[in-house]
Amino acid sequence: MTTTGKQLFTTLESDGTLTVEIAQSEFPDPTGNQVLVKMEAAPINPSDLAILTGAADFENADYSPGKVVAKMPEPFNSGQKARHGQRLPAGNEGAGTVIATGDSDMAKALMGQRVACVPGTAYSEYAIADAAMCLPLGDHSAEAGASSFVNPMTALGFVENARMDGHKAILHTVGASNLGQMLNRICLEDGMGLVNIVRKDEQAKLLKDQGATHVVNSSDDDFLDQLKAAIDDTDAFYGFDPIGGGKMVDTCFKAMEQVAVGKMTEYSRYGSNQQKRMFIYGRLDFGPTTLTPSYGFGWTLSGWLLTPFLQSAGMETVMRMRKRVLDNLTTTFASGYKTKVDLEGMLTKDAILDYRQMKTGEKYLVMPHG
Repeated sequence: MTTTGKQLFTTLESDGTLTVEIAQSEFPDPTGNQVLVKMEAAPINPSDLAILTGAADFENADYSPGKVVAKMPEPFNSGQKARHGQRLPAGNEGAGTVIATGDSDMAKALMGQRVACVPGTAYSEYAIADAAMCLPLGDHSAEAGASSFVNPMTALGFVENARMDGHKAILHTVGASNLGQMLNRICLEDGMGLVNIVRKDEQAKLLKDQGATHVVNSSDDDFLDQLKAAIDDTDAFYGFDPIGGGKMVDTCFKAMEQVAVGKMTEYSRYGSNQQKRMFIYGRLDFGPTTLTPSYGFGWTLSGWLLTPFLQSAGMETVMRMRKRVLDNLTTTFASGYKTKVDLEGMLTKDAILDYRQMKTGEKYLVMPHG
């Protein structure tokens, strides 16, 4: 017996036409280790926007109830050639109640429970999820548990990754974001050094009020000097950046190298031996990543994604991380939302133009059943 409900789909055609719409879908009975979740809440994270809106022109799009048609400019349309013509669901994570299960013991144990899950189809009234990727929420509400995977596990993943690589401090280029505030709380609890980069004075005050000890404002004239002082104080030669485009990664490498060179006792034409590493884990800026030959050769720039990290970390580490999230869901890992919308409300012009800006502290929460 199938279950019927509304679901969001996004389709990009070869001519650059992007259609995002709400449609009726049929959800089959779960099998094996699957569960069927009645979705109650799902956040709009930056990681969702790549498939949901991308770089499309929503200012001049065609809006109708439950549907919007926009144009994807070049080179972004050609860059997504692999998805042309595919009608894709969206929504990485969310929370809801399990209403049917497959026949595995793990799945059956979740029957009737409220869970957080990562179905990749969370903008929907119902979703099929893997029981192994579900987190029972106990007495927590769906709203409290909706963002309990992507940001919490990412922030914890940064700290775990830094420890694995022998580092005692982290640099983060969007310190005042939801994830950034979470990372600050984790680092304070764990004694991990953290250099927070922000863009505004009010963001700096927000973090300092939450106990952050190293906050630097990229809008200040002496930003580079502030950054070097913070790196020198913490040994933060290991950073994470969701901006991607522009010069922020380059600036961080420069500051790291200048700090390292300042500690050298002998000159080297190749720069310092200090290994400097930056990870790009998002694309808030779709422009090119600019790097300059000004920090020797001891540097590495790579991408960072949550799922590959969890696969490499091993089940024991993942289970320990998940338990920590659940135990501290309303404190260390709490998320706040600017507003709530239903599925149709996601696709209004005002909503799209607002949430795609990804402003600090202004995340949207989708309530699929209204």
